[in-house]
Amino acid sequence: MLPYEIERKFLILRPDLLNLAALCSVQEISQTYLTAAEGAVRVRRTEERGKVIFTETVKRSLSAIRRVEIERPLTEEEYHRRLAARDPRRQTIHKTRYRLPYEGHLFEIDIYPFWSRQAVMEVELADEKEPFVLPPFIHVLREVTEDPRYSNHALAREIPEEESAPPDPKA
Repeated sequence: MLPYEIERKFLILRPDLLNLAALCSVQEISQTYLTAAEGAVRVRRTEERGKVIFTETVKRSLSAIRRVEIERPLTEEEYHRRLAARDPRRQTIHKTRYRLPYEGHLFEIDIYPFWSRQAVMEVELADEKEPFVLPPFIHVLREVTEDPRYSNHALAREIPEEESAPPDPKA
């Protein structure tokens, strides 16, 4: 059986990071896309609480919400060797990921250095119709699951302009 990833993705207003950090585990991530014949292949360096792990992931889209994802650990040496196959058309993506458990799901909020007002939040699901509750303290601008511009693969090539945010209802 193939390993599937099913996720929904949302463009959100950038949350208050100090308050968010108190609720989450935090990871610093650098991911680089490699040249590949089919699908998206990336290598990733993830640091959390001083521990660093390296992975290689191959993804192939089946639909906007469902992908085949094969991930394997790398040694640091393998990671640096794989960087030699970097896709020259794409930049390395750097982001801070806040992993927020809420109502039985794990929401991942990615903060990118190129946006000051917005961020991306995603949630992995067991199946495409699984219900979930969005954290009410996160201001969702819109769902971008089916908007390919907000995949990390696309962001590594071209960064969409920030959207003009509606007034904060809490202000």
